[in-house]
Amino acid sequence: MMNRKSNWLTTYDPFDPFGRLDKVFFGDPFFSNATTAVAAFGTDVTDEGDFYKLTADLPGFKKDDIQIEVEDGILTISAERKEESEEEDKKGRYIRRERTYGSYKRSFDLTEVDDDSITAKYEDGVLTLELPKKKAPEIESKKSIAID
Repeated sequence: MMNRKSNWLTTYDPFDPFGRLDKVFFGDPFFSNATTAVAAFGTDVTDEGDFYKLTADLPGFKKDDIQIEVEDGILTISAERKEESEEEDKKGRYIRRERTYGSYKRSFDLTEVDDDSITAKYEDGVLTLELPKKKAPEIESKKSIAID
């Protein structure tokens, strides 16, 4: 069996010029030196009766790195991470130096939500929002109309 790492040119697709580039950015188990990028954060939305519960997985972020905004009926959650780590030997030369930057953003429609009553909590890498539903206007089941 041939080693795919050394044989990637034989599977070249001329109609997909960015195929290999995609693997470098998003990872490929056959290319051990490929850089892996973090995918957008996952969210779950559940209907809890009087409110919707939105949970977003944001591991590794600090609370101050997360912004939640509501504008024109749209909820936007954004998070940005900037990390730098470096190690030097005794002469000040780098042995290892790494940088991690990432910016993530998700938006949600708040048509059925009372956006003045939203609450948020961030704990153990999980952001939880309670999105209270708008109260439906009360409609009388039976109404008499006077005749003029």
